[in-house]
Amino acid sequence: MSEKPGLFISFEGGEGSGKTTQIRRLEEWFRHQGRDVVVTREPGGSPGAEEIRNLLLTGDPGRWDAVTEAFLMFASRRDHVERTIRPALADGKVVLCDRFADSSVAYQGYGHGLGAEYIRNLWALAIGDFKPDLTLIFDLPIEVGLDRAGARFANVSAAEDRFERMGVEFHQRLRDGFKEISQTDADRCRMIDANSDIDTVAERMISAVKDGLTRQGS
Repeated sequence: MSEKPGLFISFEGGEGSGKTTQIRRLEEWFRHQGRDVVVTREPGGSPGAEEIRNLLLTGDPGRWDAVTEAFLMFASRRDHVERTIRPALADGKVVLCDRFADSSVAYQGYGHGLGAEYIRNLWALAIGDFKPDLTLIFDLPIEVGLDRAGARFANVSAAEDRFERMGVEFHQRLRDGFKEISQTDADRCRMIDANSDIDTVAERMISAVKDGLTRQGS
């Protein structure tokens, strides 16, 4: 077991914001610091949660109503936390997670209109007060993000594009939601301008992580 405490960092943002690319950059940075790193994702991240992921990300955009979607997200999340995240933190590892509960606040709370408080109540019921030590929110104009996301799925697979096919109004509410989340929990969240080249965004991210860890005394 590591002598250093575990560290949990989540990556948030709208579609096409570059989280997946940047999470690998931060993984490399932490490994250079001599840390053991676990990279995971939501929905998914454990065998049971990956099964729920398929239900959530495939099919028609209207496949689930907002409440059903939110409950599926937190069912997946609880399994992920208990089977993957908590054990890794207990071993002193750095956990980098592509999306976590703030995505539910943004997508189902703001995007689908359930309200942030509704989602935060589900959060408390499912996993208590468990949350990341630091949350990085990657922000860029929605048109840029949707163009990037469309290109990504055209080059790979359109199987998991349910959220990308929701309307522009939905994605604007989503962006506004993430901004409000960053203001509501400013000690934990760092907003990063992702409307730049990969290297520039990576520099901004590393700077935000260093600042966050310094403030926490890690």
